[in-house]
Amino acid sequence: MTRNGLGSVFYVVVRRDLLIALRRRNEIANPLIFFIMVGTLFALGLEPGSGLLAKMAPSVIWVAALLGALMSLHTIFRSDFADGALEQFLISGHPTSVLVAAKVVAHWLVTGLPLIAVSPLLAIMLQLPTEAIGPLLLTLLLGTPALSLIGAIGVALTVGLRSGGILLSLVVLPLYVPVLIFGAAAVETAISGLPITAHLYFLGAILLLSLTLAPFATAASLRVSVS
Repeated sequence: MTRNGLGSVFYVVVRRDLLIALRRRNEIANPLIFFIMVGTLFALGLEPGSGLLAKMAPSVIWVAALLGALMSLHTIFRSDFADGALEQFLISGHPTSVLVAAKVVAHWLVTGLPLIAVSPLLAIMLQLPTEAIGPLLLTLLLGTPALSLIGAIGVALTVGLRSGGILLSLVVLPLYVPVLIFGAAAVETAISGLPITAHLYFLGAILLLSLTLAPFATAASLRVSVS
């Protein structure tokens, strides 16, 4: 198949999933509301003048983003598995890895991108220093796609299980830890006025590794789960 043909398939799958997501707006709103609620509760629960709130802000924002992404992972494949569309994807003759990549991109556009857009507001609420908001956005821009790519592997492994939610969390959360560590550490380093280049390199490496391996691992896992 030509590159133009693969590009057309990729675009069609992304467009399809975006249209479905727009019809199920609660699936977009739930992770975003959760993300905002976690930050708001911390802002209300900690004394603003103590400095503890600003110190904890990077970790709070990143943990909230991680859990928000985890909440929405089931939307990648579960509905397609339920209505039989996933089987059609697997026997369509198109490379499954390309279809997987398209669905992950659509998932990030409806979950990760809104979280990034709202994060400056949450950062202000948590009294994060202004100079750290840029690094926060940059780390989220590198980290959230990796969360979607890694999470897709876990969803593919558990898609055929009736109670796969807990198992999905057990599979995915340990793999999310490096992204959380480097993302939060980068923002904390930026607050201290130190360069964050090393942290960004690590996040970029994780993203590149996820882009390279995750679609193929997810495709293989889907074939095992559906068969």
